[in-house]
Amino acid sequence: GMQVVVLEADRICSGASGRNGGQAIVGFASGQQAFEQQLGPADARRAWDMSLEALDLIDSRIAEFGIDCDRRLGYLYVADSPRKARALEQEMQRTERDYGLGCEMVHGDAVRAFIGSDRYCAAAYEGRSGHLHPLKYGLGLARAARQLGVRIFERSAVRSLERGTQLRAVCDRGQVRARFAVLAGNCALAEYGPGVAAEIRPRIMPVGTYMVATAPLTQAKCAQLIARDAAVCDNNFALDYFRCSADHRLLFGGRVSYTTMTPRDLEASMRQRVRRVYPELATVPIEFVWGGFVDISMNRMPDFGRLGDNLYYLQGFSGHGVALTGLAGRLVAEAVAGQAQRFDLFARLRHRPFPGGPWLRTPSLALAMWYQQLRDLI
Repeated sequence: GMQVVVLEADRICSGASGRNGGQAIVGFASGQQAFEQQLGPADARRAWDMSLEALDLIDSRIAEFGIDCDRRLGYLYVADSPRKARALEQEMQRTERDYGLGCEMVHGDAVRAFIGSDRYCAAAYEGRSGHLHPLKYGLGLARAARQLGVRIFERSAVRSLERGTQLRAVCDRGQVRARFAVLAGNCALAEYGPGVAAEIRPRIMPVGTYMVATAPLTQAKCAQLIARDAAVCDNNFALDYFRCSADHRLLFGGRVSYTTMTPRDLEASMRQRVRRVYPELATVPIEFVWGGFVDISMNRMPDFGRLGDNLYYLQGFSGHGVALTGLAGRLVAEAVAGQAQRFDLFARLRHRPFPGGPWLRTPSLALAMWYQQLRDLI
């Protein structure tokens, strides 16, 4: 085997691994049509099957390493307008026809059997996706890695990386030489290692997303809000995503930001989003507010590849990282071991940089997102 070292710029799970909404979702943010267009139907199907493998990998690791992380199955997609209801039904029918993902599709008053809100006119439930406590899961994986002999060094940001037959990662307090390296810093690379693999940074954009947790509710109230203990996501471009926690809080995520600054009046604006879905929770206290960054790629497809023969990178999970990061780790491990066919399927995907260069790409993205949010109102 190999000796494996993890260089973590901050603390394990201090970033997206521990802050995310905990939704483990089948498929990819881009949808399957994008894969079909780039790879053809056969390899698009292989990519889809690997997204199912990513979910199975979560469950097998939970079982193998005894990770207590509140894992639940069940996912509800909802639509808040007739136009978006038609789009949701077409997408779910297509996914069931072409990829075998069964779902229950309901409209009108029947939606109330799945979610206790009058906001939505259609819903689709499927049982392969689900949710978990991301911090518990991430810390459990770190413990398992240490048990397997992986050495983890926290607060060890890589400031520079010398390439060649042997790679040299230089940190503030030391260095590591290795035959192979994997860059998995995503949005944090620009902050902690701006000179490390700068050529891949234009292909992802850090987009802020935010969450709140209410005070604990009753178990009965949670069951009234969301049936079957499912996770929920709408199909807006600037989407809302939410679920109930194991201690019966509503965890509600949404809103986006295109700068590194936390929006003003964040709690108030998030409370407004909660109230739009659940007016009866208007007076329930919000006890926690937090946020972080999603590494969005231009086409919403994962961006995996190589920089030379022995330097790999994994980025662009675009909101599907809870499941896909585990799969990415498995694929890059296979590639390092000489079995790169599955990794190379993703490496074939074509990615464009965000337009505007270092100074104008954020305003350009904000303008495009503003247009998409206007379309959400239709």
